[in-house]
Amino acid sequence: MAYVLIAEDDGNISTLLAAYLERDGFEVVSCADGNEALRLARANPPGLMILDIMLPGKDGWEVCRELRRESAMPIIMVTARIDEADRIAGLRLGADDYVVKPFSPAEVVERVKAVLRRAGPERAQAGVSTLQRGDLVLHPERYTVSLAGEPVALTLSEFRLIEAMMRAPGRVFSREQLLELLHEGGGEVIDRAIDVHIVNLRKKLETGAHRFIETVRGVGYRFVTGER
Repeated sequence: MAYVLIAEDDGNISTLLAAYLERDGFEVVSCADGNEALRLARANPPGLMILDIMLPGKDGWEVCRELRRESAMPIIMVTARIDEADRIAGLRLGADDYVVKPFSPAEVVERVKAVLRRAGPERAQAGVSTLQRGDLVLHPERYTVSLAGEPVALTLSEFRLIEAMMRAPGRVFSREQLLELLHEGGGEVIDRAIDVHIVNLRKKLETGAHRFIETVRGVGYRFVTGER
């Protein structure tokens, strides 16, 4: 089982989370500094990172930003802030989920399991084949995407959204359907989460003459292969 990296400078919280995760069979590595979190994640990529926002060295925002330039590893951000704006900021940086302090360690473990299920290897064994729509190519078993032959770095949530839409081009997905896809394991979500992910996908995929995601006003989004 891939290990979980906890980046949390509160020793009590870190120890408690590690105990609950280890009780459920996870291997855990902990650190209390943003620079150390980046070093550990790069040297031995974890299956998932639990990332506190208020870290010394580099804060969680910067750690997430740097990792997203080079990796799609699942990230759950931890924050003491309850403002929706802070949660949206985490999503824009590529976080897959978030929890707000104070929290139940048991709930965090369930969120870890839910995110890992969404990234689980069972999809590689389900006979999924390469998806290609125009110049956009997606490899479900390898979690890779390329556009006109060039690799595109997507987060796990972005990958799942574009994969679902590519499998049903022309179908309109409501925000509720897309939220259910991303949060099938339960947990709190915010209404604007899907809109944030769609904005990120458009920035990464809709360059030059390419256009893939169409907004259906008042309903949701659908995949198209038209040109601008």
